[in-house]
Amino acid sequence: MKKILLGLLFAFISLQAQKIPDTKQLIVVTTKNWSVPVGMLQRYEKEDNAWHKVGKAISVKLGRNGLGWGRGLHSIPKDAKYIKKEGNGKAPAGIFTLKQAFGYQPFVVEYPYEVYRATDHCVDDVNSKFYNKIVDSTKVKTDYKSFEHMKFPKDYYKYGIVVNHNHIDEAGAIPGAGSCIFIHIKKIPTAGCTVMKEEEIKEIIKWLDADKEPLLVQGTEEVVDALMKKINKAYISRKK
Repeated sequence: MKKILLGLLFAFISLQAQKIPDTKQLIVVTTKNWSVPVGMLQRYEKEDNAWHKVGKAISVKLGRNGLGWGRGLHSIPKDAKYIKKEGNGKAPAGIFTLKQAFGYQPFVVEYPYEVYRATDHCVDDVNSKFYNKIVDSTKVKTDYKSFEHMKFPKDYYKYGIVVNHNHIDEAGAIPGAGSCIFIHIKKIPTAGCTVMKEEEIKEIIKWLDADKEPLLVQGTEEVVDALMKKINKAYISRKK
């Protein structure tokens, strides 16, 4: 009976994870195909029941090996050829909520923002109980061998945004499905993050409004079209 109840609970959590929030802000990243490490980012805001572009489109870099389906608010196609996995150099495709922004020093913005130190680690060790979590290493008993410093000499994480891929910082992360996915600063393709110039990420952070439940929509042009239909369908269903 206990196993049945746990199974039902897991199914309920999975169902809830697929719910599209009543978003009014979107960061949309499109690529030409699954293998290219570059794309274009466009912001959108909903006004009068329609999506309107915000700012200019900007060129971004992604995973060095392109894209793979990630774990977020969408369903992964059963016949998916490309899937995000730990260490495969692909950025996640799909629909994702955004968590806190972060940086090396205070940044006066309305959106939730955390200042991280070198002792704050994002754990990518699949054998750790802290997998895909950002932890203060001075306050936990470390059981991991592999991690990322959230502050280091290079400016890559000087400003960034946490993407809720594979349940980062919460229960439900699947070991090996990919960890520590951010939007941040960098000039070259990454291990799986979406990156841009410092002034561009700062502008996005200042624009974000937590009350508007912003989402990241990322994929090939064909995938993004399908994901946008899912978002719009959820909006119509809520209005009925």
